[in-house]
Amino acid sequence: MTDVELSSEDAKLVTLARATRARTQAAEGAAVRDHDGRTYAAATVDLDTLQLTAVQVCVAMAVASGSRGLAAAVVLGDATALTEPDRAVLEEYAGPDVVVHLADARGNLVS
Repeated sequence: MTDVELSSEDAKLVTLARATRARTQAAEGAAVRDHDGRTYAAATVDLDTLQLTAVQVCVAMAVASGSRGLAAAVVLGDATALTEPDRAVLEEYAGPDVVVHLADARGNLVS
């Protein structure tokens, strides 16, 4: 892990994202926490007719569940920076102050 110290709630997001990614063997896993403390975890969707990042799936799940915004997000995969589509959806739905942690596939935070 890097020098970043995760709260216990953010560490839970890492665990959820890692488990979801491992279970599906997807390129990416993500987990988010809404303002009510509910969590949503998802993996990349890569079908011939539908492609979504794990973050996009998490946000869609939160919206569909009636959530009114996000407090934190974790993205696991090979990226060392948040992609523009993920940044855009998080800023639109959660605002610019949402806490975002990037981690490698094993859950080690990326600096």
